[in-house]
Amino acid sequence: RSNRRLPTRERSARMTEAEIHKAVVNQLRYRGVEGLTFWHTPNGAYHGQRPWQGAEMKRNGVLPGVADLILVHDGKNYALELKRLEGHATNAQLRFLDAVEENGWKATCVYGLDEAIAQLETWGLIR
Repeated sequence: RSNRRLPTRERSARMTEAEIHKAVVNQLRYRGVEGLTFWHTPNGAYHGQRPWQGAEMKRNGVLPGVADLILVHDGKNYALELKRLEGHATNAQLRFLDAVEENGWKATCVYGLDEAIAQLETWGLIR
């Protein structure tokens, strides 16, 4: 069956985390409020490298668990961890979200595309 024929909820349930991430970035690009800056820190791109490379990355400041999207707007900082509907955050991801919240950021983990978009709307970051 083509995903185009599936009801939204069923289609969302089949989305991978990478598909959710790309869809959220598209929403931010086209619906983001004026002055919004956002980025993704590609820590996950380093899986599978040799042990010495991981140590070098750590010396260079790579931090495990950094949220999928970091957003800055109007002097406020936000961290958004994206998961598919059946996903779960790692301990490192939860520690990161807690740490930045303790420093005044708004930070959360969301499950699925609909929840991600709703959170961005609640934060006032997309129109």
